[in-house]
Amino acid sequence: MSTRLYEHPIFLEHIVPPGHPERPDRLRSLNIALEHPNFERLDRRKAPAANEDAVLLAHPEEHLDFVLRSMPDKGDDGEINQIEADTYASPKTLQAIMHGVGGAMAAVDDVFSGAADNVFVAARPPGHHAEKTKAMGFCFFNNAAIAARHAQNAHGAERVAIVDWDVHHGNGTQDIFWDDPSVLFCSTHQMPLYPGTGKKDERGTHNTIVNAPLSPNTGGDHFREAFKSRILPALDDFRPDIIIISAGFDAHHRDPLAQLNLTGEDFDWATGRILEVADRSANNRVVSLLEGGYDLEGLAESAGLHILRMMKG
Repeated sequence: MSTRLYEHPIFLEHIVPPGHPERPDRLRSLNIALEHPNFERLDRRKAPAANEDAVLLAHPEEHLDFVLRSMPDKGDDGEINQIEADTYASPKTLQAIMHGVGGAMAAVDDVFSGAADNVFVAARPPGHHAEKTKAMGFCFFNNAAIAARHAQNAHGAERVAIVDWDVHHGNGTQDIFWDDPSVLFCSTHQMPLYPGTGKKDERGTHNTIVNAPLSPNTGGDHFREAFKSRILPALDDFRPDIIIISAGFDAHHRDPLAQLNLTGEDFDWATGRILEVADRSANNRVVSLLEGGYDLEGLAESAGLHILRMMKG
C-alpha cells in the first residue's frame, strides 16, 4: 500500500490555555513515534491550506462568518479567545484550521487520483464535534464532512462512508448528514459521555446513521463485537466509494477523558477491517483524519499502529 501523511508546522501554533487536553504536544508525541524506521516509506507532505469557500461544503455562510469573527487579532500573540465552553482560538488558529481542511481535501484528491492508496492527516484542531452551525468540543469546522462533500462534488463519489471511533460521539458529523442518504455515518463511542448524543435509536432520516455505544469500563472485546455486529455489516451493505475515518484515539485505556480500555492493537485491528471493506468496494480509498486522543503515550502508540496498518494493507 502507498500511504501518504499530511502534516504542517502551523498545527503546533493553535494555542490553548494551560492544562487544556487538546494541546500541541499531541502532535509532537506522534512525530516522535513516526521517527521509527517502520515509517521510512511513509510519504510525508505539508498539508495545503483550503480556501474559506471550502467550509461552505458542509457549513452555512453564517457559521463561517461566526468563526472568522471569533478569531483574536493576529497582532496579539498572547491573546486566546474562548469560543464556547472548552473551545479556544489563538492568533494562528484560523491558519491551522484551514490547513486541516486543506489536508483533508488533498487526501481525498490523492486517493481518487491514485497518488496514494490511503492517507492520514495529522492535523489539529479536530473537527467531528462541529455541527452545521455550531463550533464545540475543541472543533470549529467538520473536516470529515467537508472531505465527504469534496469527494462527491469533485470526484463524483455516489456513496461516502464515515467511520468514527473517537471515544466521544461525532455529533457534528451526525448532524450534518442526518437527512442525507448518500453518506453513511458509523460511530463507536462511550455512552454516557460528552456530548450526550449517539444512542442506538438515532438512525437518521434514511437509516444511514449507525451508532454502536459502548459502556464505560469495557474493553477491546466489546469494541470489536460492535464493529463486527453493527459497523462492518453496514459498510458492506452500503458499498462506499470512499471511507473516511474520524480517527480519535481517546478510547485508549490510558486516556484521561474517558473510561474505555482499548489498546493500540484494537485500533490496528479496526484499521485492518476497514481496509478490507475498502478493498471490496472502494478501490482501497481510505482517508483518515486525526480527531481526539489526549494521553501522549496512548496517542502515539495507537496512531502509530493505525498508520502502520494503513501502510501494510
